[in-house]
Order: sequence, then structure tokens, then C-alpha cells
Amino acid sequence: MFFKLFKRRKKVEEAMDQAAEGQREIVNKSLDQSFKAYVVRQFRKNKLALFSFYFASILAFIALFADFIANEKPLVAQYEDEIFFPVLRDYSVSMGFAEWPTQFQNITWSELEYDWVVWPLIPYLPQNMDFMNSQFVSPLEEQEVKSLRWKHWMGTDALGRDVLSGMIHGTRIAFLVGIISMSISGFIGIFLGALAGYFGDDRLKVSRAKFFLNILFIVLGFYYGFGVRSLTLEEAFSTSIGGGVFQILISVMIVTVFIALGNLLAIPFSKLPWLKGKMGVPMDLIITRMIEIIVSVPKLILIMSIVAIVKPSIFIVMVIIGLTSWTGIARFIRAELLKVRNLEFMEAANALGFSNFRSLLKHAIPNALSPVFIAIAFGIAAAILIESTLSFLGIGVSAETITWGKLLSIARSAPDAWWLAIFPGFAIFITVTIFNLIGEGLTDALDPRLKK
Repeated sequence: MFFKLFKRRKKVEEAMDQAAEGQREIVNKSLDQSFKAYVVRQFRKNKLALFSFYFASILAFIALFADFIANEKPLVAQYEDEIFFPVLRDYSVSMGFAEWPTQFQNITWSELEYDWVVWPLIPYLPQNMDFMNSQFVSPLEEQEVKSLRWKHWMGTDALGRDVLSGMIHGTRIAFLVGIISMSISGFIGIFLGALAGYFGDDRLKVSRAKFFLNILFIVLGFYYGFGVRSLTLEEAFSTSIGGGVFQILISVMIVTVFIALGNLLAIPFSKLPWLKGKMGVPMDLIITRMIEIIVSVPKLILIMSIVAIVKPSIFIVMVIIGLTSWTGIARFIRAELLKVRNLEFMEAANALGFSNFRSLLKHAIPNALSPVFIAIAFGIAAAILIESTLSFLGIGVSAETITWGKLLSIARSAPDAWWLAIFPGFAIFITVTIFNLIGEGLTDALDPRLKK
């Protein structure tokens, strides 16, 4: 009888626990939804920020489908009774998954006799040269073209390259630089800022073996993951963005393996008398000094110094901007975690016996990310401006890569070619402005003092 009562009581307690857990999930979900709805509602009240978001979405669409908007290859064509998708196939060829048939190697696509064909809106790549319309042909003057479809709507440069095609593909480069560089800086800034804010100078204690081996293997991991493979990464990005991202993931895996290996080796070494002793790691002091050192050096001069000693590559520019732009994000996340780590839910997590890193990753960082989105929005605008400045100065970008800054640089040698200055200059101004307005809109939307 006693055993039956005990089992029944245990079932009741389990049911109560499940009900309480379900209730907590419902409450957390409703709170999360209400906060998201509040942020969206506040953001929509800012008409300038909302318009900037829509405009940025249009630019992102142009950047994503640049090859389908401006290209010398047809979108789809029937040739010798076979249907081809040359633009799509070009992606496969560039990534090494396919090869061009013999009849499509070393040809001029516009001179083939197709059964039928669908061309992109702009039938030029930024590198294509129209010698009949070279030497800075204005968009307003008469051009020597076969038909209206082949017209250069924004004029040409000295080599007869189409400016509109360069503007469209330059949009892709601008967005790639902004997004990839801020992804790098966001990862570094969130990681280091979280360590500094959560652990401070006295909360992280590790064995001497773990401390020294982690330092050694982190350095080795970055050396073999990124230093030794720098040429491979550069060639992968010059071939295709997909291949470059894949190689980046391989480098990150190499660094992760080295860090894991260092922690595994620390286990037997921690049994030695001196190496098993605990030592405090002043994370806040170390990371704050790192931030101060990087901030004390002018960013543009630092980037120019690094770019000057490496091979010109847009990938190198992205990485360097990312590695020098994380300080603002780290400061934001550090300041937030200094507050979050002392809140009741963090104390409850520690009381339940959760590890520091579990509490940090699952509870602390998600509740401190709001200012980071604001910093990333402003950072994308700053990265685009830095890349345009470097391209304008002819630093860091290969000669065949056409960017907005490169078009502005070409305009210096031809003051009469007003279209080479106005179109890319206006594009840089608009893009930087809309990302700044989005950042300001997020600042207002995430500010609890404005809640009504």
C-alpha cells in the first residue's frame, strides 16, 4: 500500500514538473514574441529607417542576382537543338563541378547563331571592352551599337567597359565586403567581449597546464588554419565565393581541432604537481588592453599598411576590415554582460550547477545581443566606405576588379567624364546613408525608454 502511494505521489510530482516546465516555455515564448513584436512595431514607426530597409533589400537583390542582371552570357538559349543555361553553368564551372562543352570554349557569346535566346537586361560584364565606344562615351551622346539593347545606359570608361554593369557588380562587392567583414568582426567581438564581460578579472580559474597549452595551440591553430593556408584561401575566393566560404570553414575546423587537442593534452599534464594548480585569468584586463591598442591606431592607416605588403585581393580586404573592426562590438557586448551576469536568472543558472560556458552561451549572450545588431548595421556602412576608399586609392583590390571606388578613381584621370564620378559617388552615399538610418532605427526600436 505504501509503495502504491509512493508511486502515485511520484507520478503527480512528475506531472506537476512537466506542467510547470510547459508553463515556463509558454511564458518565455510569449515574452519573446511580445518583444519581437514591440521591436518591429517601433522600427516601423521610423519611416526613414523602414524606407532604408526596403531600399537595402532592393540593393541586396541586385547584389545577389548581379550575374543574372548584367552578363555577356545568355540566361537560357537553344543552340544546335540543345537547351543551355550558360549563367547557371558558369557557377558550376567556377566551383569545379562541371566544364564547358568544346563548342563554348573561347567564344564570343553574342556572335553565336542561336535557335532562340534570352539575354540578361544588361548584356555586358564589367570586364567586357567595347572598342567602338571606348574613350569615355557619355550616356547622353550617340553610341555605335547594334541596337538599343546594347546601349551603354551609364556610358563607358576609357577602355569601353560598361559603367552600368560595373555599378551592378560593384553592388555585390560592396555588400560582400560589408556583410563578410562584419560577420568576422561580429564573431570576434561577441566572443572576446563576452569573455571580458562575463568572467571579468577574477571569475575564470583554470589549471596552469590548460592555460599555457591553450595559448600555444590557439596560436598554432591560427598559424596552420589561416597563415599556412592564406594562398589557398585567396585562390578559392578569386575563383568563387562558394569555394572561398568552404575553405574558410576548413580553416575554422583546423583551429577548432587544435584547440580541442590542446585541452585533451591538458588532462594528463594537469596531474603534475605545479601544472595542476589553479590560476586566475584576468580576461577583462587582457581583452580591454587589446581593444585599446587596436583603437589607438588609426584604422585606415592600419589597413593600408597591411594591404600594402600582401597580394591585392578583395578577400584580403574583407578579412583585414573584419579583423580591425571588432572593437566596437566587443565593447557593447562587454558592457551588457557586466549587467546581465548579475541578474536573477544567471544566479539561478549558477545555483543549478550549470558550467560557466553553458551559462554564457545559452543564457548570457542571447540576452545581450541587442546592441550588437546596431553596431553591425553601422559597421556595414563603415566597411563599404573603407573598401571604397581603398579602391579609390588603388590599394588592396586587383586591377581587373571593378568596384564603386575603382570607378571613382578612373574619373580622376578624366574630369570631363562626369558619369564616372556621379553614379558611383551617389551609390556610395546612398548605401552608407541607408545603413546608418537602419542603425538609428534599430537604436530607437531597442531602446526601452521609448516604449509606450
